[in-house]
Amino acid sequence: MTAANLLERRAVVAALVSDRRDLLVVSGLGSTTYDLAAAGDHPLNFYLWGAMGGAVAMALGIAMAQPARPVLCVTGDGEMLMGLGSLATIGVMRPANLSIAVIDNECYAETGMQKTATAHGVDLSGVAAACGLAVEPVADMDAVMRFARLLHSGDGPRFATVKVTAVEPPKVLPARDGAYLRTRFREALLGTAP
Repeated sequence: MTAANLLERRAVVAALVSDRRDLLVVSGLGSTTYDLAAAGDHPLNFYLWGAMGGAVAMALGIAMAQPARPVLCVTGDGEMLMGLGSLATIGVMRPANLSIAVIDNECYAETGMQKTATAHGVDLSGVAAACGLAVEPVADMDAVMRFARLLHSGDGPRFATVKVTAVEPPKVLPARDGAYLRTRFREALLGTAP
């Protein structure tokens, strides 16, 4: 894609959760967490602070534990590159309720905008397809909305790489306390303990 065709990350993430209903959402550290918080804090958002490479694996665990609920992982290209092995596990386990959206700006925004491997031609959608995930082509906001409508379909696992500009909007920081976030998510999902 040319720079003129790149999407704006905040608009993409807001579109993905615009009709969330019972959607459980895991976001990767850094920019995707800021994007998800900017779209609206929600108790069924699990912001995975400080665990680079773990967002997709966490979403897989939640999808396996809650097969009747749609699960979306919104993560960045840097984090997806660090957790590529999770795609192979997803390909084996085949959770029908799991969707992954990689917000790909081709750089590590949190550490100074260094180029990631996707800037040099690594194709994350190609890797996901080779692992057996259904890959959805996403090149414009209409395709983002099509992907968003599929989140509740239950015929995954599905994967999309969304190329976005490398511009970083102002940070929107949700809670950073891991124990609080875990408890809030668990109670919103399962209710409070008796």
